[in-house]
Amino acid sequence: SHAGLISSLLPIHGAFPGAGVSYGCGVPTYSPHARVVNGDDAVPYSWPWQISLQYERDGAFYHTCGGTLITPIWVMTAAHCISASRTYEVVLGEYDMSKAEGSEQRIPVNPGDIFVHPGWNSGCVSCGDDIALLKLSRSAELSDTVQLGCLPPPDEVLPNGYPCYISGWGRLYTGGPLPAKLQQAFLPVVDYAHCSQPDWWGSTVKTTMVCAGGDIKAGCNGDSGGPLNCQAPDGIWYVHGVTSFVSSRGCNTLQKPTVFTRDGLILPCSHTPCASHSNQSLS
Repeated sequence: SHAGLISSLLPIHGAFPGAGVSYGCGVPTYSPHARVVNGDDAVPYSWPWQISLQYERDGAFYHTCGGTLITPIWVMTAAHCISASRTYEVVLGEYDMSKAEGSEQRIPVNPGDIFVHPGWNSGCVSCGDDIALLKLSRSAELSDTVQLGCLPPPDEVLPNGYPCYISGWGRLYTGGPLPAKLQQAFLPVVDYAHCSQPDWWGSTVKTTMVCAGGDIKAGCNGDSGGPLNCQAPDGIWYVHGVTSFVSSRGCNTLQKPTVFTRDGLILPCSHTPCASHSNQSLS
């Protein structure tokens, strides 16, 4: 039977204790400025489920992708961020990468605890399934700066124009510099009917993906693997997607919105391999 890994682990309505306080998901201690239209520095720690995925080179670790903390031990990112030959660690509670702020938690990821979606084909990003789960080698300590992202119901599809925000340490513009401080940008959802039109993404985009943006601001302000943050009417933020790809013509190309993997793809996870880590896939 297929028991959903995430549905069984994620406290949609529950809460994890942390330092004597119960932290649920999707309710940041520090509210984001949800009015910034152009990309801008985020309010510090206002996306507390945002992580930095870093790889080791010559004894130091370097940021390569974003990701989302979805339980105290599981991180969701993009499959294309993962290289089998690299050693990774996850940095939680990060805001300004240029200095130590005291809020950071650096947690190694064991190579056997990285699960790339079995349908992922690195030679075909647009084929979909660009999603992976990483199990942390120890639990994150939840706090005002490190909290869990909520996942929406797997069948929830947001309407065209729904306001969402991308976050990450991605380039400020095509070919531009990497920022030290976490960035955010307003990206309204582009529904499948629009995004799949021939002069938009056409057949490149699938129903397993979410499009957002397609105007002057796009995935440059985020990162591969990072979250698409969308606030529900009740005020709770949900992560509706994992940043997957942008146009080769640039990250803010008209009618080429940023494309995200729907995180519902991680739900059909057979419990046994996930629990026993007997293979490198999610199925």
